[in-house]
Amino acid sequence: MSISLQDCRALDAQDPLRALHGQFVLPEGLIYLDGNSLGALPKSAAARVADAVTQQWGQGLIRSWNSAGWIDAPQRLGDKIAQLVGAAPGEVVATDSTSINLYKVLSAALNIAAEDAPGRKQVLSERSNFPTDLYIAEALCQARGLQLLLVKAEDISTALSFDVAVLMLTHVNYRSGAMHDMAAVTQAAHQAGALAVWDLAHSAGAVPVDLHGDKADFAVGCGYKYLNGGPGAPAFVWAHPKHANRFWQPLAGWWGHAAPFDFTPDYRPAAGIARYLCGTQPILSMTALECGLDSVLAAQPLGGMAALRRKSLALTDLFIELVEQRCAGHGLGLVTPREHAQRGSQVSFTRSNGGYAIVQALIARGVIGDFRAGDGGKQEDILRFGFAPLYIGFEDVWNAVEQLRQVLESSEWQQPEFNQKQAVT
Repeated sequence: MSISLQDCRALDAQDPLRALHGQFVLPEGLIYLDGNSLGALPKSAAARVADAVTQQWGQGLIRSWNSAGWIDAPQRLGDKIAQLVGAAPGEVVATDSTSINLYKVLSAALNIAAEDAPGRKQVLSERSNFPTDLYIAEALCQARGLQLLLVKAEDISTALSFDVAVLMLTHVNYRSGAMHDMAAVTQAAHQAGALAVWDLAHSAGAVPVDLHGDKADFAVGCGYKYLNGGPGAPAFVWAHPKHANRFWQPLAGWWGHAAPFDFTPDYRPAAGIARYLCGTQPILSMTALECGLDSVLAAQPLGGMAALRRKSLALTDLFIELVEQRCAGHGLGLVTPREHAQRGSQVSFTRSNGGYAIVQALIARGVIGDFRAGDGGKQEDILRFGFAPLYIGFEDVWNAVEQLRQVLESSEWQQPEFNQKQAVT
């Protein structure tokens, strides 16, 4: 049965989360399907950041570390993030970047593994994991004389031998949108005697996460995707309480000291997750991130992450169905799993040629998705569309597919201006 525009409008009218769209600044007539790369701007952010600049910095000056709560920002924001990822208060801090935080927790995990299971020489990950995660792991393996073992997602369980010290995975794959079963994979790692480190960059704020329930060991995540914290927003880091105090993290900066304003020459790590802080925090960026976190937490009275997940699945189901109905015969291949339990909050299609140009033609029409290149044969090019349920509606989905249909049927994407690659794809 064909789905009409009127059907989509009816779904929007029934959507209990519809009012949350009003929290964001989005250009009129633009359909933004790239919240999995950069979330939309919360309306509260501009005024909050301006106040942090003109009042807290301009008038309060150094006093604002105390009077405006700057000093507590990593923990305060961390407690808000904890509500979205199944962690307890006091277990998460907002700080640094995902890459830096991964370096910290992977180092700590390797130290724990070396003490608890000496002789294990492998870090195991997915070949299609996000490159920065693989680069960090590669550097640490080189420094420690270890091996980074990369396998396909379906081969992870069989690769979990007793040589593996740490399993490092991204919960939702950035290319395909495929989602791991965190509980099952973590259990398999533990049964093999390995620790499990999770990257939640494409999960936090988009799909329910239960770090404690799934018995994860460490986790990091991004602040500027589904958490709407702004470009380059601080990331976050979590360590299971049983691990948090066992080792220093390798970047032993003064903010991670037990008493940073004692200014002692020797390092004494803070208790718990606070030791995963490093240097002075970027307060203006923290201010914007807090607005983004508040935009996600605004869904709590309406059902929280469970409600966001239901809408996300409905949006992505609709997008898949409409693309397959209305864009058939144009070479698009679905790579995102159809099964709800295996899908994040994005939909990805492959095409043998023209993927980048198709996305650029869509952007020119006001539908913003993005493109991820293959690797010369092992991976195909990807057209990637993210669905942030806070600000995407069902009519947006119908209109986006209509624009895609027109781009494909008209061969508009073949125009030269859409085939000139920019630095950021």
